Amino acid sequence: MKKYFSGLSKNTFLLALSSLFADISTEMLYPILPIYLTQVLHANGSVIGLIEGIATATQNIIQGFSGWFSDKLKMRKKVALFGYLIAALAKPLIGAASSWDGVLGARFLDRLGTGIRSAPRDGLIAASADERHRGKAFGLEGIGDNFGAFLGPLLAVFLLFSLRVDMRAIFFLAIIPGILAVCMIFLVKEKPLTHDTKAEIDKIVTRFPRSYWHYLFVTALFGIGNSSNAFLILQTKSLGVSLAGTIIIYAVFNLVAALISYPSGFLSDTFGRKNILLGSFVIFLIVYLGFAFSHNILVIALLFGLYGVYQGTFRAVGKAFASDFVPQKLRASSIGWYSTTVGLSGLVASIIAGLLWDRVNHPSVFLFGAVSAILGIGALLLFVTKHPND
Repeated sequence: MKKYFSGLSKNTFLLALSSLFADISTEMLYPILPIYLTQVLHANGSVIGLIEGIATATQNIIQGFSGWFSDKLKMRKKVALFGYLIAALAKPLIGAASSWDGVLGARFLDRLGTGIRSAPRDGLIAASADERHRGKAFGLEGIGDNFGAFLGPLLAVFLLFSLRVDMRAIFFLAIIPGILAVCMIFLVKEKPLTHDTKAEIDKIVTRFPRSYWHYLFVTALFGIGNSSNAFLILQTKSLGVSLAGTIIIYAVFNLVAALISYPSGFLSDTFGRKNILLGSFVIFLIVYLGFAFSHNILVIALLFGLYGVYQGTFRAVGKAFASDFVPQKLRASSIGWYSTTVGLSGLVASIIAGLLWDRVNHPSVFLFGAVSAILGIGALLLFVTKHPND
């Protein structure tokens, strides 16, 4: 057991706690947001696809720039703090919105803050453990992130159905765990970066190794079918599951993701990132095929839980793999541009999913994702080496 948790520092645990509180804040809102948009603000599937696509893209696209910026200024902690604060303050604005375009603006600001903070935080995580333990470091952060995503929906259910709190008020209360996340980052002690000059990093960022670009290509190909989880939530709700039941199923999905994050990171340190990442792609394919063809509520609930295995693995191992391709001085940048790729492909995926949801049928959303997953699996096998140095 001691070996299982070896190589982790105090910073690693503080960063995991920051993700825990930040995701409690976010996930108090996420499972009720599509229901709020459709039932209260009367938005349709295309609008949800647009909002979530822009939100996801904003979060991930900005990570490329924030990662580069924090590497260049050698101030990852300060940039991360700024992002955490913006994201926390944006949550009440979502509840204050009276129309879907107001939600879009507030959600954009929320994800902008998340994007600003994420790459510098991930750079801090990569620096908190050496290469032998980096998968575990990202796995521990994944526990915090996904366990927060488990607690957040349960807290929303408790507030909505036990305390009878108005749905809009949930968005205002979400600022409390958001501020706690800011406090955790404030306690992190940043290790100084040692690269020589700002000019050096500007030059190297444009010259990532070819293997890194191959990895981004695979990520993009797989990602154009990986639409917002809002469509999984809507599909579950459309099969007759109650709002409380839908939120609880979503919470269990996040619990599974939390439980699998650290073991998947540990296994990637032992058996290689590519092998574990490939397994997560296959799981995604199984889940999306199941959502396309099954109308059994129990099966859908089980598939949503299995999707947590994909989510926890992909999040921990995908970022750790991205950081393996480059030296320490560029890790925030490499993870940032990786996340930018995830965001751009997620924007395309969510817009396509919204159009398919409204104009074709609900299963077509998941069939399209399954085809994209098959292409991503093939590309991962063909174009990405087991280790960046191979």
